[in-house]
Formats: sequence, C-alpha cells, structure tokens
Amino acid sequence: MAREVRELDAVCAIAQAAAVVGEWWSLLIVREVSRGRHRFDDLQAELAISRRVLAERLRHLLDHAVLERRPYQRRPIRYEYHLTDAGRALTPVLIGLQDWADRFVLGDGTLTAVASPTGPEAVRLRALTGTSVPHPLSLPATGGGERDVVAAGAPVTVIFTYPATGAPGLPPEDGPPIPGAAGCTLENRLFRASAADFARAGVALRGVSTQRPDEQQAFADAEDLPFPLLSDVDLTLCAALRLPTFRAGQNLRLKRAVLIADAHRTIQHVVYPIADIPSAVEAALRLGAALAEAAPGQPPARRSRSAPASRRQ
Repeated sequence: MAREVRELDAVCAIAQAAAVVGEWWSLLIVREVSRGRHRFDDLQAELAISRRVLAERLRHLLDHAVLERRPYQRRPIRYEYHLTDAGRALTPVLIGLQDWADRFVLGDGTLTAVASPTGPEAVRLRALTGTSVPHPLSLPATGGGERDVVAAGAPVTVIFTYPATGAPGLPPEDGPPIPGAAGCTLENRLFRASAADFARAGVALRGVSTQRPDEQQAFADAEDLPFPLLSDVDLTLCAALRLPTFRAGQNLRLKRAVLIADAHRTIQHVVYPIADIPSAVEAALRLGAALAEAAPGQPPARRSRSAPASRRQ
C-alpha cells in the first residue's frame, strides 16, 4: 500500500508542490521575499531562523526555480533573492492560506468582510505602521498602463482597499449577503466628492480591489472618478502587505482598509477595521493632510470653504 501511495504521489500535483514549498520555512521565505525582503541578513533577522537553515532553504528554492539570485554588490559579490515567475505564481497560495487561517484558525469560521478592532487581522494591519511599501510595486490602472501604488511626486498617498464595486453588466455575487461587503460604490463616491480637498492638501488617492482592470474601468467611466483604481487581481499588493481578505463565491476580495504612506513609501497611518465609511474617508483626509503639511518643503494646505468638517475618531 505504501508503495502504491508513493507511485500515485509521483503524478499528484499537490504532493509535488508540497515537496517544493510545503515545508514551514520555505513558505515563510516566499512570504518575506514577496514583502520586499531580498537580502540574506534581512531574511534571517525577520524570520529569526538560523543562518544554516536559511542557507539550506534558499538553496532548495533556487534549485526548484522558485527564487533567483541577482547581484547587488561586486566586491565582494553579494546577492539578493527575488521571486521567479514560478515564485510569483505562489502568491494566491499564500493569500489562500492566510484567508483560511484568518477565518478558521484565528477566527470562529464566520464569513465576513469586517473584523474585530482587537482581533488578529487588526493587529496585523496596525503593525504595518512604520514599514515600507515595496518598491517598485505597480498594478494595472484605470486609464491604461500600470501605476505605482505610491504616487510619484506626491508627499502623501492614501491607498484605500475595498471588496468590489458594481459596474454595468457585472453579475451580482453568488450566495447570501456577506456582512461588511456592501458599500464600495458609496466609498468611491465619497472619495470622489472629497478628491479636490485631497488634491489641495497634497494627498494622492489610489483605490485598490481584486477586480479585473476592465471591471474597474467600466465603473470608473460610469462614475467619472478623478483618481485611479488599481487592480490587484494577481494579489501582488495583498501578499506584500498581508492585507486581509474574504472569499465571496469563487472570488477573493480585499477587506476595506485605508493606508496612508509618505513620499518615502513609509506607511504612517492605518485605518482598520472600517465600520463607518464616511468617518473613514474623513479620517483619511484629516490624517493625510496633516502628514502632507508636515512634510519637508510643503506649503501649508489651503482648506476649501466647502470642505466638510471632519469628525474626530
């Protein structure tokens, strides 16, 4: 029987994938490289792994073409570790594991698009404060081409993630309503209504969902959005920042969050979880404007007379 199982495993894709990346450290190394940690010492420090074990696991991932080495120093020669196409294709696996564990290991099994303010997801997201958005990190954008999730030349960028907007011709999600999933169209409209205030304050806006670029473009055209929507359909940003997700039917969706980054790509503020969408938009404007005003070389922001008064959170 044991021999029979091994012979079947030889042609089982799940078994063969587990042989390459099924070991604990291998998955965590892929996770950290996807987050922008490419150097041996950075990986060793973040994972608190022995140098010998790290070297062995890196060699294993190199041998199976999950990682590739790129020199960053010549004398003496030193290398960075980057994901190959095969490595990047593991991103949905990482997010699938995270989504499953958030729901069934760290959570109570409830399917929801919101989170407890004191729960593991909220702790993980707030821990992003002071960390950097990897560079470069560009995604397909409305208007064509790709854009960096952190706007070039802007002192501050507000990145708001949301599950999905409605658009002409898009079918509704299958199954019953999911708590916290509705309201994305309202959220985009509220950011649109305040877009001029954000611009006057020196704050760029980026909306991010896992919808396809054509779906986002249809919505942006219908709503006349003055800021780009970015498609994280390949879960690149989601994996880089370990953003919380939930599964709606067969679609993996981002939960609603606001990240505020400075010109150096450092995340300075996180608004999560979001239960009150208007308050979250106002908080994004208030926090983003204050950060932009404090940025070196920035003139004081001019407040529009028509701008709504922000409610304190």
